[in-house]
Amino acid sequence: MSNAFDPLRDQLLGAAQALADGPAALPEILAGIVDDVDHALREPLEIFPVCHHSPASALAMLRRLREKQPKVVYLELCEDLQPLLTELRNCRLPVALQAFASELDGFPKESAPLSVIAPVTESSAEYQAIAYALDTPGVELVLVDRSTDHVFQWQPGAGAHTGSGEPEEDLHGDAVGVEIGDLRPRFAELEEHLLHHGRVRHWSEWWDQYVEQPLAGADHDTYRQVMTMIGSLFRRLAPHDTQRFGSDEDRERYMWTRIREHLAATGTDPADCLYLCGAFHAASRLPEVGSAPGTPDFAITPRTGTTWLYGLIPSSHSAIEAQFGLAPGSVSIAATTWQKQLTRLRLTPFRLDGQKGGKKARKALPAPVATDPPVTDHLTGYLAGPPALDGLDEEELRGWCVDIVRLARRNGYLASTADAIAVFETSVLLAGMRGRARPTPYDFQDAAITCIEKDTVPGRRDVRRLCEILLGGDRIGQVGYDALPPLARDVYDRLAPLELNLDQRSIQRALLDLAARPELAPCSQLLWMLRYLLPDQAVRPIMGSRKLGEKPIQESWDLDLGRHQRAIIELGYEGVTVEQVLEQRLRRDAWHPDATAATALKAVEHSLLFLRSPRLTDELGARAVELLAAERTVDDAPDVLRRIRRLLGHYRATTPVLPAWCERFVTAGYAHYCTLLPTAFVEDDTGVRQVGAMLGFLFDLESLALSLGCDRAQLEIAVRQSHPESPAKLALLWAARHQLGDLSLAELRALVDDLLGNPLVVPAVPQYVSGFVQALEPVPRMAPFVVETLSKAFGQLPDPVLLPWLPTLITTLRQHAAELVPVLTREAGRTFPATLAAIDGWTPPWHARRTPAGVTAARRPPAGPVTALLAAHPASTDAAAGLLGCAGEWGTAHDVPEGGFAGPLPLLTAFPGTAGAVEALLGS
Repeated sequence: MSNAFDPLRDQLLGAAQALADGPAALPEILAGIVDDVDHALREPLEIFPVCHHSPASALAMLRRLREKQPKVVYLELCEDLQPLLTELRNCRLPVALQAFASELDGFPKESAPLSVIAPVTESSAEYQAIAYALDTPGVELVLVDRSTDHVFQWQPGAGAHTGSGEPEEDLHGDAVGVEIGDLRPRFAELEEHLLHHGRVRHWSEWWDQYVEQPLAGADHDTYRQVMTMIGSLFRRLAPHDTQRFGSDEDRERYMWTRIREHLAATGTDPADCLYLCGAFHAASRLPEVGSAPGTPDFAITPRTGTTWLYGLIPSSHSAIEAQFGLAPGSVSIAATTWQKQLTRLRLTPFRLDGQKGGKKARKALPAPVATDPPVTDHLTGYLAGPPALDGLDEEELRGWCVDIVRLARRNGYLASTADAIAVFETSVLLAGMRGRARPTPYDFQDAAITCIEKDTVPGRRDVRRLCEILLGGDRIGQVGYDALPPLARDVYDRLAPLELNLDQRSIQRALLDLAARPELAPCSQLLWMLRYLLPDQAVRPIMGSRKLGEKPIQESWDLDLGRHQRAIIELGYEGVTVEQVLEQRLRRDAWHPDATAATALKAVEHSLLFLRSPRLTDELGARAVELLAAERTVDDAPDVLRRIRRLLGHYRATTPVLPAWCERFVTAGYAHYCTLLPTAFVEDDTGVRQVGAMLGFLFDLESLALSLGCDRAQLEIAVRQSHPESPAKLALLWAARHQLGDLSLAELRALVDDLLGNPLVVPAVPQYVSGFVQALEPVPRMAPFVVETLSKAFGQLPDPVLLPWLPTLITTLRQHAAELVPVLTREAGRTFPATLAAIDGWTPPWHARRTPAGVTAARRPPAGPVTALLAAHPASTDAAAGLLGCAGEWGTAHDVPEGGFAGPLPLLTAFPGTAGAVEALLGS
């Protein structure tokens, strides 16, 4: 049967035959394109093909809606997003509809969270259809695309993470984008061919030049036929053996099944409906496509048990461009073109009542056309001649050139009027070289970069970015208060006492004088919780801190919640209040498969700081005990020691008794580290810092552990079983033995003297020193000895040995003991003289010798009841002397060895003030 497209079909087949050396499939492709257009136009339910964020599609949709006034609009968008559409009137576009799921049932757990977004801009046919349907009485809007659950069911791996990999600054994050009207060739060679012969760099530029501009003023039939033809061409050239093509066909079957279900349920006449979909789908010839009764349906699989949460998040032009691979600035240019065409064609767009960001302007709809005109061929005329493009608009181009020079000067460029003239002429030249009568924004951008961009960029923005700002800027949407989830509204309400405009998209300084205005304390508490939950730049403290045992007096904050609104909204998907979300996060961290005892202790500390829930704290503490007992490594020992010290100090200062979990943690840690200590000393994978932290735990908490029933013999046995080989760990072992009384200070000095006197060992002395410095944490009283050791090294080693030795010493201390060097420095300040004049007469303490003849009267132990008391009961003095390495016999004073005392009596001789003080207390 003949139809309106027979002449065009014959013409294309004749051209294919003329190309005898062309591809064998060429006649089939060319004839198939015409058949696809004819088939789509004969469908009783009008198919309206679109391209997303296309001003031409939006203009054609606007005109068609006013002309046809359909009673039902079917829209290619996830069907479960429909309840969100009414909330668009509370937002400033662009925004994105979002479905979010963090707890998965039916998808791999490791792929959580799952997120799907569908951005909406004003310059899109979809928004025009949504605004028309929602604000026109008697019109129904039906979303017919697969649900968000099916989006991930049909993804490779059934829910595997398929995010776009955008940077963190992107408002869409790593959500999977659902683009309505995706229209881009999936045949790489075809796209490359079009870009090359179109003399453009990017697909967005080709589309603007060869589709947007010619179709901006086209009538409805021409627009519809051309868009269907483009969709058919890309569809027929796309690889059919890919999973994406099969998914697209299933989407088409899904959508038409939903359409037929709605038609059957409501009895609506297909002639009163409009189906808005991507041009790629408009050219489908599947058996399941069509509204005719009897068309086979598609078997729709049930959704998984995953619970999806829905909301609106801010979007931006740059986020849309990044997520869907568009050229930078293309969406902003499209928005500018949309406004320009509305003015030129004198059209009034549809806008939702109450829509933010613009004034409401509506005109009465004209009477709808009674019947659609018969199908006529508009493609032949369109393809036969060149597109009717506007000529050079000198006034517009001149304005661009003047404005870009002014903007460049504000950003540090040395631009002048001569540069504006050069940009103008270069734009015209580039357009002519590329076969264009009128320079496009892309030609202007290239010309500006050529003429203004110099060797360096003087400011934050280069000329390309300045052109994007000039041609429309990166418009960023905002979700209104009424469209926010309960948690986000609660955050705004609780921060209201700060009297700041939290919607403002700039950093605001909040000053909290908690002493003068104690009513701001809840705001401070909320800000610290948001600091923990949100990105670093959203809530940033400038002055003030939150630590255990501290009471804040004044705080200063930088708040940037306006630009991080999406993060607050997504918190609302996790709970109703910030406290609930924080509790869930702490539990999730503590019970994560990779959690450690240090992770659980961190959660305990945060629960004390932010939530003050004894029940939650006890649960997290019990979890920390479990994790510590199950650990087989000591990598986190320094973090564990630091946190448990802080927590014990807090509890001792605020509670009469320690919590039960703290006691269990100390006893479990004492036994755990005693067990692992011999292995940690010899393993190369365990660092000196980790071993030092283990000893710090054992020595610092020893008294508490012993009072709770631990056995000190376990620690002594563990130290005796340790046989390290590395110098640093060997020095650490010596310090541990000295702490336990197994190695006297004199013996320790002898070992160090042997090291310094052995030329074969001297190069390794920095590592021994590193071990001694690490020993300052478990054995703080080693600080004078470490200063003594370093002083001896600098005093005894010759320059040929000392100079190569110094860099190794510095790097070793910086790498292994950076946090303990200040302790060493303070001890050195107490040991050495404070003035230069005192150096000449100063004798190091470890070089001083004391003899009975040299003991002055002031230094002699006073004769009296104290001496008699000590002589009558020598056990205590002998024990103290033994711990100090001064064991000896009672008798007269004798020569005191270098750096120490030979017995208890010389001890009294050296420190007569102590005996005198005791005598005074005894009243003697």
